[in-house]
Amino acid sequence: MQDSQQEEPKFGADIYPLEQRKTWYSTVAEAYNRVRPRYPQALCDRAIELAGLRAGASILEIGCGPGTATLSFAQRGFSLVSLEPSLEAYQFASLNCAQYPNVEIKNTTFEDWELGERKFDAVLAATSLHWVSPEIRFAKTAAVLRDNGALILLWNATVQPQYDIYQIMHEVYQIHAPSLGKYEDSETQQQSLGKFAQAVVDSGKFENLVAEYLPCKATYSIDDYLMLLSTYSPYIELEAYKRDTLFAELKAALVSNEISSIPASYLSVCQVAKKI
Repeated sequence: MQDSQQEEPKFGADIYPLEQRKTWYSTVAEAYNRVRPRYPQALCDRAIELAGLRAGASILEIGCGPGTATLSFAQRGFSLVSLEPSLEAYQFASLNCAQYPNVEIKNTTFEDWELGERKFDAVLAATSLHWVSPEIRFAKTAAVLRDNGALILLWNATVQPQYDIYQIMHEVYQIHAPSLGKYEDSETQQQSLGKFAQAVVDSGKFENLVAEYLPCKATYSIDDYLMLLSTYSPYIELEAYKRDTLFAELKAALVSNEISSIPASYLSVCQVAKKI
């Protein structure tokens, strides 16, 4: 959800065609599985509470990736049908969720998935609904829900390094990729995610949206932090040699400044709304 305009927000599916979106994370699926932050248990519990989900409730998950959020809901006994278009991410999700017979992983897009007659108690999308085609993003989501069903959106905003470390890295960005060297504070991240929440309300399909924000911290080795960066869309877009050069120079700058680990922070968010 990095790309937006002030007047008319642009999300992933507004920018990239469906065929490109299907495999967008395929080359970084292993890295995504390894270093992308999980969703805090407290935030998932709060989302479940806001959605009013009871034991055994059924959930359709859109874009499960390697199962980053899937496990949190599977472990609570919910029945999930989780859709993932990337074959590589689907394989990780299948492996990660293998011990949960209540989880069915399907290698398909939400666009290609047949609606059928089944209705779900909730639709879950963890940092993924912005990748769904805008013409069906909210209409099809609402259509799969039972009356008074809930839309649960989870987001982990882009991880930000500690500011003094960011300043060291910023000098490298200015040389190799100036557009990527921006620092996002929690207020900026909250405003960005708020634009999507507003889009949910403006769709006319959902109401009573509640958003809650949880500041989170993490510490990465240099290599793991650079691996994390490789999973973000602006870095996926870079030509390979430019990305490799950027990462090599970032590592060199950190090492030369005797940095061995990177304290970081990010905003984890849940947005829950009820079907009208």
